[in-house]
Amino acid sequence: MTSTFPDISISTDRLVLRPFEEADVPALAEMMTDELVTAWTTLPHPYTHDDARAWVTRKASAVRTQGRGIALAVTEFLTQRLVGTIHVDRTDWRVRSTEIRYVTAPWARGEGYACESVLAVAQWLFRDLQFERVELRTAADNTASQQVAQKIGCISEGVLRNAWIARSRTEDGGWTDIRTDLIVWSLLPEDLDGLPARMADANGFTYPGWN
Repeated sequence: MTSTFPDISISTDRLVLRPFEEADVPALAEMMTDELVTAWTTLPHPYTHDDARAWVTRKASAVRTQGRGIALAVTEFLTQRLVGTIHVDRTDWRVRSTEIRYVTAPWARGEGYACESVLAVAQWLFRDLQFERVELRTAADNTASQQVAQKIGCISEGVLRNAWIARSRTEDGGWTDIRTDLIVWSLLPEDLDGLPARMADANGFTYPGWN
């Protein structure tokens, strides 16, 4: 039974999801120092070029070779600009279940890239690797991340109380840790049936390349 993800790239009409490259280091470091990324992730703060280089050259590939998941850079097809990251992790190969996490760069928000990239990865997991369940977990106050889960057809399954530590700005401009709940969302293969049409009705546009 397969227990390791292949070394692959995934394409949509607008995006290419590919392994990280050395050239991604400056943009990745800039992306991960954004205030919203700092607030909702457990990444080191400040996130340095050395942190980005360690991720690009060692840690991202280790996620895949150890069978835990796969980490991909999200880039624009036309410009090749780095616009986000996708991280598949906490994989259970026996039950064919995994979790998807994602970050969108501040210079690329509002374009629907998070929805497009997460759905592309979910379809790949379901169709090519026969996964049966994908999870997303969003902090209770992270409304932008919750909207991504809702738009791609995820079902909210419940709340993990006090299960996450987010960061909040202090009056002196620093950061402090705050405990918060996590909302658990799930996506099954059948949940994707007809999704682009439903999204077109709700949002006025579709994301080509999902079918």
